[in-house]
Amino acid sequence: MRLRERLTDVRRAALPIAQATLAAGAAWLIATEVWGHARPFFAPIAAIIVLGATYMERGRRTVELMVGVTLGIAVGDLLISVIGVGTWQLMGVIALAMATAVFVGGGPLLITQASVSAILVVTLQPPTEGIYWGRMIDAFTGGLLGIAVSILIPVDPLALARRTVRPLLHELAEALEAIATALDRRDLDAGERALVAARALDAKADAFHRAVVAAGETARIAPPRWRTRDRLSHYATADPQLDNAVRNVRVLARGALRAIQLGDHVPPDLGIALHELAATVRGYDLALADHDGRNAAQPRHSALRAAARATLVLERTGNMSVSVLVGQVRSTAVDLLRGLGLDGDDARAAVRAATLEVAAEEQGSVGAPPVPRPTL
Repeated sequence: MRLRERLTDVRRAALPIAQATLAAGAAWLIATEVWGHARPFFAPIAAIIVLGATYMERGRRTVELMVGVTLGIAVGDLLISVIGVGTWQLMGVIALAMATAVFVGGGPLLITQASVSAILVVTLQPPTEGIYWGRMIDAFTGGLLGIAVSILIPVDPLALARRTVRPLLHELAEALEAIATALDRRDLDAGERALVAARALDAKADAFHRAVVAAGETARIAPPRWRTRDRLSHYATADPQLDNAVRNVRVLARGALRAIQLGDHVPPDLGIALHELAATVRGYDLALADHDGRNAAQPRHSALRAAARATLVLERTGNMSVSVLVGQVRSTAVDLLRGLGLDGDDARAAVRAATLEVAAEEQGSVGAPPVPRPTL
């Protein structure tokens, strides 16, 4: 199983590996054959660094790379021409290059590249005739080649979005079911585990957000991926709403743990509502990948039922813990509905209608007393 997973990872990395190989090779070829540089080590290094950035960062990283290389070369060449080569000279060059990069307001890449460039200048090609600007040309060549390869041979943006949303959806559904189980069993340990699971969702939500940004940039600038833009819009719509849902679930987990600690009465219907929210999340993957919206019907229905059931719980049980939990269930349901394409007003109106529908079903099945019209 472990070997199969590793082989899957290698297969997924095949295109980035090919991009890096092609860009580095092309950068070296141009630097040696066109510019006539004998040892253009900065050219393939720059290509690899730029390709290692996300798509939104590549332009900025190329600029930082250029500035970093220039600073490192300038500091290294000037100092070594005066103080020579040695251990303390190397330490002085590194310190001065990094301090200069910080002084000009550089980010982590600029600071690192300035120090690396200075090290390479001192150790591989110490200056003999002042500053050698060919190194900067090599870095610029590699940076441009990295960007060009990422545009002409881009990754699949849809696959990138799907690959990152699936673990988020899986863990979000698991957290909701863990909260429901803890409430059903009045289990304090289970409640604490559910809170830990809810807090761990942030990393997955951040990864999905970064993937959506990168995928959108790829679809915008890479002609081979232009046709994916419409389908990527589903993921872009869902991104902020899933982030909101993650925040709400974290509050839900804290509220559930507090309710268990205080011994507050939480009706079983609230646990059912949480399981319905989990079902909503589990149906999200197919809904986001859908062309015509057919697969969105099931998660929408589950989200509406969850919000409606929670609303009725609040009408019948009004302690503080239930109020907090119901508020978060309804907010999460609305966020998930908006992620499926409904605007805020339509989502809230749909929840109100679903509440009346569920109330009518309960009255018809168990003869429950009339329930007043809820408000959101």
